[in-house]
Amino acid sequence: MDKRLLDILVCPVTKGPLTWHPDVQELWCKASRLAYPVRDGIPVMLEEEARHLREDELK
Repeated sequence: MDKRLLDILVCPVTKGPLTWHPDVQELWCKASRLAYPVRDGIPVMLEEEARHLREDELK
């Protein structure tokens, strides 16, 4: 994930920061508890495409 892109992307729900998790190719927002997929290097920043983070993932 390009650092410059990560610096400007925010969660569309909370407008909070995202963290990149390359092992699962997702951008995580702890505030909204959502994980946004990155497909073919393109972040899919749609709430309906995101999955809910589990409790163990939030730690």
